Amino acid sequence: MKRVWKISSESAQSKLSLLKHKTLFSKTPFLITNNYFIKLRFNWLFLAHSNCSQSAVHSNAFPNIVGLFDNRWSNAEIQSKQDLVQKVSVLRDELIWVSGYGQNEIFRVLDEKGRWFFKGCANGNAFVELLRQLESWPRCALEVCNWRRKLADDDFPLPMTSEEYAKAIRIAGRSRNVALAVELFTEAANKRIKTATTYNALMGAYMHNEYTYMCQLLFRDFKMDKSCRPTVVTYNILLSVFGRLRFIDQMEAMLQEMKNLNIFPNRTTYNALISGYFTASMWDSMEKTYAVMEARGIKPDVNTHMMMLRGYAYSGELKKMEEIYELISYHLLEHKEFSLIRAMIYAYCESTSSNRVNRIEELLGLIPKNDYKPWLNAILIKLYAQENILDAMESYIEEAFERCTSITTVNVMRCIVSSYYRANAVDKLANFVKRAERAGWKIRRSWYHCKMILYSSQNRLAEMEGVLYEMKNLCIQTTPGTFLILHRAYLEHGQKHKLDQVLGVMCTHGYGIPSNTVES
Repeated sequence: MKRVWKISSESAQSKLSLLKHKTLFSKTPFLITNNYFIKLRFNWLFLAHSNCSQSAVHSNAFPNIVGLFDNRWSNAEIQSKQDLVQKVSVLRDELIWVSGYGQNEIFRVLDEKGRWFFKGCANGNAFVELLRQLESWPRCALEVCNWRRKLADDDFPLPMTSEEYAKAIRIAGRSRNVALAVELFTEAANKRIKTATTYNALMGAYMHNEYTYMCQLLFRDFKMDKSCRPTVVTYNILLSVFGRLRFIDQMEAMLQEMKNLNIFPNRTTYNALISGYFTASMWDSMEKTYAVMEARGIKPDVNTHMMMLRGYAYSGELKKMEEIYELISYHLLEHKEFSLIRAMIYAYCESTSSNRVNRIEELLGLIPKNDYKPWLNAILIKLYAQENILDAMESYIEEAFERCTSITTVNVMRCIVSSYYRANAVDKLANFVKRAERAGWKIRRSWYHCKMILYSSQNRLAEMEGVLYEMKNLCIQTTPGTFLILHRAYLEHGQKHKLDQVLGVMCTHGYGIPSNTVES
């Protein structure tokens, strides 16, 4: 027995008239069969998605009817999708298994098991799903594309659809095969199945391979094409392109163009804007975009939060950084997003927070010990040097020596030497300088001056003089500062004979006589 539904409400009829089926409705009750309701259901969903009035969306009559069918149809669609994914995964596994034996074996499996499978799915969804599952095996995916193109040219009754071409173009772009992507796009155009999806796929291929100029040229052609129009995906690609290049003016111009065309931004749009502002270090604009996104009811995803966390880390906003971290800490650990944890460590190292050492050590505990990064090692050396924690500083210096890391940053070296100086640890400083020389670290004259001052403060004048020979062997020129250190040392320890020698050398070189020289 065919099921029917009755509607008699005047308000429901007026809202249903928006679907342009006025001839089917009247002021008297009417019948809607299941077959017709399927078509009507999709029209209603399209209308609701297109910003229809609140009264139309929240009507009491029609949405109730939609609800009766909505769950049943969504469950059927979900089950159909799951069945397709499962069947495709079986074919995928076999293709991956034979992919090492070359193209012939891949084609053999597809001839045996792919023909009937794709023939039973005329809309191209099976092929698109297979390519999706093969994204991690791009070489195999490209062979599948070649087979499908060849199949469409033979006696196979189902030519490739625009969705199949679009997916194949994306795969080619991800495989760095831009020439193949262009060839596929041209092939689709020649068959007159060029759509917004194929345009977007080729623009994405250009973007992925950093062919910025070609991407913009294709966009101009796209806008002049009368058969299709740019979509939100198109503008998202352009926003991403301009954002990566730090072309902020062009990026904002694309956003304005979207508004002019009534193309509504989605989550990907805002993520592209946030990424662009982050790349350009425009922290205020990044934060404003995030606020607008939330105000418009577009829920940020994990990618949004990760970009915001990195932005707050680089801009030194520790409080906001920690708030974002609380939202996605589980994701970071589960997916091993250690780069973001290192960004947080960097933020604390560059801050003046009173508890920065404790927080850094907590974050370091989340990173595997074998996950070594030279730049992180260097800033940790600097951190512990600034905090006068010599044991921790020396452990990271030792690790740098063991891993053959050569530190040449002046700031880091100055912090190390200053830390030894404040601790009056001349022997440790001398040992560090000797090892740094052998390891190829950038040699600074200040290291040796610092050694001379510390030796002098401990009345170890012979060792102080030995530093001069070290400098000579390394071809480090003496300066007026070198002789001033010697002058002060001999003056303080009553070495009159050597004091006179130093004064003589200083006069010879035209350095002058220090004002605190004491006459004998």
